[in-house]
Amino acid sequence: MLAVFALVEGRDQVEVAALFKVSVKAVDNWWTRRQTGGRDALLSRPRGRRVGEHQALSEAEQAAVRQAVLDHTPAGLGLSGQLWTRGQIGELIFKLYDVRFTEPGVGQYLRRWGLTFQRPDKRAIEQDPEAVRLWREETWPAIRARAKAENAEVLFADQVGVRADQVTGRTWGAKGSTPIVRRTGNRFSVNAMSAISTVAGCTSWSSPSRSTRRSCAASWTGSSGTSTTRST
Repeated sequence: MLAVFALVEGRDQVEVAALFKVSVKAVDNWWTRRQTGGRDALLSRPRGRRVGEHQALSEAEQAAVRQAVLDHTPAGLGLSGQLWTRGQIGELIFKLYDVRFTEPGVGQYLRRWGLTFQRPDKRAIEQDPEAVRLWREETWPAIRARAKAENAEVLFADQVGVRADQVTGRTWGAKGSTPIVRRTGNRFSVNAMSAISTVAGCTSWSSPSRSTRRSCAASWTGSSGTSTTRST
């Protein structure tokens, strides 16, 4: 634009080209653009395609695929597995719209949709949010008060081990929001059992018939959803 201003002030094209270290042809093109389109014609514009131009999927189709990835697992949509990969999402797109993408191509869409590859949180589909709320607000305060009155410890026990419903790896989800994998809470597993205290110390079980016991108020929630407290 400065070169055109120099021309407007009366300098010739050869002089302006030498001053700005460009070709005379470039100066002539700038002057022609100014003469035909005015000052706005000299403003630089981004090169290449506009965002979203010439895409294989429409905006509505992209929105549908994105929501399907966020709301469902691959198995829930007739594919295999519990976690989304670029390959699985490519298969979903092909299944829905008969369009085949490479994995890098799928990755470009995922980044455009604001999705990142994350380790998901896991939730049992049998979980009752209202029961959880009641336990936190009513049952747990009562247990804690009883333990304090009896000068006892509260232990939280759980089983760990290899489970048939184990989900490992990462999946695609919205940036800044941990994806959730819903799977059955029914367990088939090889388990070990341990407990952690609200104060220093823990209790562990080495076999079903033997345990290391300490004075405590132990509480747990059974399969029926009821909570049990016991001093030992």
